[in-house]
Formats: sequence, structure tokens, C-alpha cells
Amino acid sequence: MQTLNITKPDDLHLHLRDGAALASIVNHTAAQFTRAIIMPNLRPPVLTTAMALEYKQQILDCVDEQYSFEPLMTLYLTDNTSAEEINTAAKSDFVKALKYYPAGATTNSDQGVTDIRKPTVALEAMMETGLPLLVHGEVTDNSVDVFDREAVFIDKVLTPLVKDFPDLKIVFEHITTRAAVDFVLSANANIVATITPQHILLNRNDLFKGGLRPHNYCLPILKAEDDRLAVQEAATSGNAKFFLGTDSAPHERKNKETGCGCAGIFSAHIALELYAEAFDAIGKLDKLEAFASHYGADFYGLAHNEGQITLIKEAFEIPETIAFGDSVLVPFRAGETSSWQLKK
Repeated sequence: MQTLNITKPDDLHLHLRDGAALASIVNHTAAQFTRAIIMPNLRPPVLTTAMALEYKQQILDCVDEQYSFEPLMTLYLTDNTSAEEINTAAKSDFVKALKYYPAGATTNSDQGVTDIRKPTVALEAMMETGLPLLVHGEVTDNSVDVFDREAVFIDKVLTPLVKDFPDLKIVFEHITTRAAVDFVLSANANIVATITPQHILLNRNDLFKGGLRPHNYCLPILKAEDDRLAVQEAATSGNAKFFLGTDSAPHERKNKETGCGCAGIFSAHIALELYAEAFDAIGKLDKLEAFASHYGADFYGLAHNEGQITLIKEAFEIPETIAFGDSVLVPFRAGETSSWQLKK
């Protein structure tokens, strides 16, 4: 049996929802990760430091006492976010970043930024205080092909943003293309990226194998094989600009298997196992610990976690469904076999 021991990792891009849904899924993450950057796209969104503190307590109230888990909170950037709110957030010990959703880009993003030039005051305050901007990197112009939206975002939004705010710390979230990898590699040290398991393991053909696969639908959408290979290479390269962020995003089964299904893949149930499989497949297991446990913490100025977890190379069956509030969700790779599992 092959085993892998690594420092307890962090998930630096996670959706937990709220209410009964939150209570049913948070411990999938807490069982594997010591900390997680929590996305603020609730209804209503987390707009203020006070709201973030309230949401943090909701999360902690749902974490099983056997786990030591710290939610790292974010605020939802809008056109009107004030410098005062940025300063309040920066002075707190729990708000770690602001999240930029282009309005209409993804789930619960309708109150997002309509024009990146509008929250200038907030961005200037973030640059001064050192709070990072977490970027959902897609344009929402309907004239742009869905598979090109990340590349166009780099040209039309991200490149000017970096030029105008050269000291702003930016996390290019869930990158999916060779263009995104190249941009991060060529940018200064303030620009980094998170990488999901699905964008390492899947390409856009996986949306259509044997028919439409709604549970493989996420945003940014899966891309071509050349893009997948570029993202895989970035994740496994040992370059500190790239680190783990699952973007695990739960949706009720009926809201995925419908005429207008939600975007999002729930991977928290086997997150580390998926990364281990991907790294192992190309002989890069030795690069997993830094990617999962060191690089992200270093970027956010956090101490490395204490303790270790152990992964075992031993097959197990992934469940068909997982409880989600009063309903169920269909997890990533449902009904398939994982080649790695977390030692309990």
C-alpha cells in the first residue's frame, strides 16, 4: 500500500452556502483542511465585516467538535464598496480578501461589479492595506464565446487592472486556460492563481460523454485538452504562484438536472484524493504538499498548519449522492472509484 503524509492543507477557494445546506456539507471540508477561504456569494451577499463575522460564526456552529477548522472570510466587492469598509476589514483578524464577481458571471453574482473602473476607491484602499482581490476571471459580454471569456478577461480587464494598481495583490481564481497560466507566470509576484481538481482532470469533452453531463458543468467552463495540460503543468510544477483552491460549489440535484442547470461542481467529499490522483498520474506526488499546504498560506501571510494528514492509495467507491439540507446533491465522480482515500 502506498501512503502519502503531508502537512494539513488549506482550501483557498470554497463555497459553503448557509442554513441547512451549510450544516450538511461543511464537515467534508473540515475533515481534510485546517482552513478555507470562504466565498461571499450568498443571498444576500456578505458585503460588510460585520456580516462576515456573523457568517463565520454560523460556519463554526456547524463544524463537528472533532475537527479544528478556521473559516477565512471574504467580502463581496460591489461598485459601491467604500474605503472605510476596506479599512475595517483589514483591521479585523478574520477577513482575508475581497471577491470580485463580474455582474452576472456565475451563481449569485447579480450584485457584482458592473465595471472594474467603478470600485476604484476600494481597490486603492486594498492596495494600501494589503488585502488581496480574488478575481472570477470571465467577461460576461454575450458576444464573446463562452470558451473565450477567460482569455478576453485577461486582455480587457485584468491587464489594465494590474497596470492601474501595480501593488494590488490578486488571486486569479480557478484558472482554466493556457493563456491564464502564461499571464500569471509573466506577472509580478503579487499575481497568483488557484487551481481546481476538475480543471486538472477534465476537459470540455467531459461535458458531453454519452450525453450532456450537468454535474461536470462549472464556471469558468471546462476548456480544451491543451488548456487542461497547461493547468495540470502549472499545478504540478512546484511554482509557488499556483496553489490549491477547490471551488467546491454545492447545488441541489434538481437544480443541476434541469432545463437551466446551475454551474458548480461539489468536490469537497474527496478533494485531496482528487489532487493526489492527478499528481500521481504524472509522477508528481512530491509536489502536492507545497501546492496544498505551503504556497497559499505563504501568499496570505499565514503560518503553515501543524500536524499532518495521510492519504492511502487504496480504491473506494464514491457515493451516488450526498445529503444537502433537506435534499441531496450529486458529488464529483459520483458512482465511480477513487484510487486514493484519506486515512481516517
